[in-house]
Amino acid sequence: MRKKWVYVFLFILLGGCQPAETPKNMSAPMNEPGEAAQNPATPLKVMKKEETGQYLADSAGMTLYYYMNDKKGASACTNHCLDEWPPFYIGSSKVPEGFSESDFGVITRSDTGKKQTTYKGYPLYYFSRDQMAGQTNGYSADDKWYTVNNTIDKTALNEK
Repeated sequence: MRKKWVYVFLFILLGGCQPAETPKNMSAPMNEPGEAAQNPATPLKVMKKEETGQYLADSAGMTLYYYMNDKKGASACTNHCLDEWPPFYIGSSKVPEGFSESDFGVITRSDTGKKQTTYKGYPLYYFSRDQMAGQTNGYSADDKWYTVNNTIDKTALNEK
């Protein structure tokens, strides 16, 4: 009998009861938008809502935003701002139809040393209060945060 319990213990210890891996096309829990897993085949997609029009989202449908106080190649969102607006980063350069790969880039944040994806030079972010795919709760927050579309350079942003 004791030998049986040893085998059960070893089975559990060696991972026999671990949860299955998350499939590549599934995301991590939605309450951690900065941790959403990306599907390399379709890292970004275009979504649409009446309020915002077409906008860019990650493969899990989590909305991406830009901050009007940012400058090209540099983030003005630091410290506690990053708690509300986690930086978005994806290594892939495949982009949805209507977007140009050359408009996407990467910066290394001076405050954290981490990489962040940019669109037309502007850093991209998630909004922590977007808890499910398709939510755009950060749209026009403080009249400074907006969803990303393929006309970001024609928005209220002034070249800084």
